[in-house]
Amino acid sequence: MRDKKKIWINDEKDRIKLHGSESCGGMTSFGYKRVAEDEKRRLVLKHFDTVAGRYDFMNTLLSFGIHILWKRRAVKGLGLKAGDRVIDVCGGTGDLTLLAARAVSHRVQVILVDMNRAMIERGRPKVSRSPYGKNIRFIQGDAEDLSFREQSFDAVMVGFGVRNLTHMEAGFREMYRVLKPGGKLICLEFSKPLAPLFRELYDFYSFHIMPLIGWLIVGSRRAYTYLPESIRLFPLPDELTGILKTIGFSPVTYCRMTKGIAVVHLAIKG
Repeated sequence: MRDKKKIWINDEKDRIKLHGSESCGGMTSFGYKRVAEDEKRRLVLKHFDTVAGRYDFMNTLLSFGIHILWKRRAVKGLGLKAGDRVIDVCGGTGDLTLLAARAVSHRVQVILVDMNRAMIERGRPKVSRSPYGKNIRFIQGDAEDLSFREQSFDAVMVGFGVRNLTHMEAGFREMYRVLKPGGKLICLEFSKPLAPLFRELYDFYSFHIMPLIGWLIVGSRRAYTYLPESIRLFPLPDELTGILKTIGFSPVTYCRMTKGIAVVHLAIKG
């Protein structure tokens, strides 16, 4: 039997064969584990409760600081203008939110939505220290059931969060719903490195070094094993492009960064 750690899912058929569909018979995936849908929500909340205190530090350490460049490039791709209304879904500690707030000026409120209270509270001091603190609003809420009217926003952002949803497509449909016609979505996510040798090194780093660092600094090996497992189950760029187009976005484009480790999708609501 092949080691699951070495398996990158190339399409939906492979994903269903190895791990089942995204949600089938009330079951879904939490990393490589099959769990009940309600259990996944509990496990995701527990995961972020565990990592929240060191979340920003670990992001910088594990990515060697490159995540900051990925986020800047993603937000730049939105082409935000002064006055645009923006929502950051699964916004965590607010990195993308702060970048967007800088772009749309002090007069416009940027909304951050995240279901985890610990992550929101971890982000508040960082936001308060910035020049844009008064223009950022935190909401604890569900990405699959956003509490906003249709066509409320000019732009939607989701960075490294949609993998954690129980129903990913439901989350994207909600993002589509709250966008104005012609509004833009950026989805920044991890993906499959292109070069085979680099991919082998990345696999070793993901399943051996990252969990060890997680154990030493956060006190949880499992939290940093779930991360690479969830990345390998996430749709590759062409498949995700197809999903976004099926929901109604068009055109949809994507850009690979750092040899394909991260990908930013730009989708427009037609």
